[in-house]
Amino acid sequence: MNALVPNRLLFNFEFPLHYLCNAPALDGRASAWSDEFLLPTLGEIDGRKEFADVWAGWNESGLYIACRVTGRKSALRCDPRSFWTGDNLRLCTDMRDARSAKRATRFCRQFYFLPTGGGPRKDQPVAGVNPFQRAKEPAPRIDAQRLLVASRITRDGYTLEAHVPAECLSGFDPAEHPRIGFYYILEDMDLGQQYLTIGDDLYWYVDPSTWATTVLTK
Repeated sequence: MNALVPNRLLFNFEFPLHYLCNAPALDGRASAWSDEFLLPTLGEIDGRKEFADVWAGWNESGLYIACRVTGRKSALRCDPRSFWTGDNLRLCTDMRDARSAKRATRFCRQFYFLPTGGGPRKDQPVAGVNPFQRAKEPAPRIDAQRLLVASRITRDGYTLEAHVPAECLSGFDPAEHPRIGFYYILEDMDLGQQYLTIGDDLYWYVDPSTWATTVLTK
């Protein structure tokens, strides 16, 4: 029987986001990522088995995130026009870590990354930005073409790497504001969802206070 309230909702999570002295090459292999940059497997607190490795790091140029999904049996399904209905990785950030805020502010961003579905032949990775529902105030407009993403499709899954430049992160200031709100969700049509703190039923896409806190550590 599933718990009415996920165990992870009872905690305020905080962990370091380590500094990348050498930025990964973004070739879609995710071979340059060490275990130091693995994000915590908080799903174990709720008895959920996680199906992917997810890494993240930062430097003055912005944030980096990568994942490796294994165990799939069917072809990937990715549609940039409705990215949330298929295989995707989403990253949410709050550059002011306003844990008491129940709605997104101008410092909050939601990015999405697809391993395939873009380009003339629909076989290229895709990166984009999506507004938050019920946001208190809109974030400044950014050019989604500045987002970088690379992927490699494997026999039973895929690897994906992405870079969010500093200019796409509203209020990015590691020296003055090293604590940021942080959340990811990995949606897989074969394997289900893997997420950092809570799932769709508790409105992570509305309420930044449900995310974790990460400290930009050098």
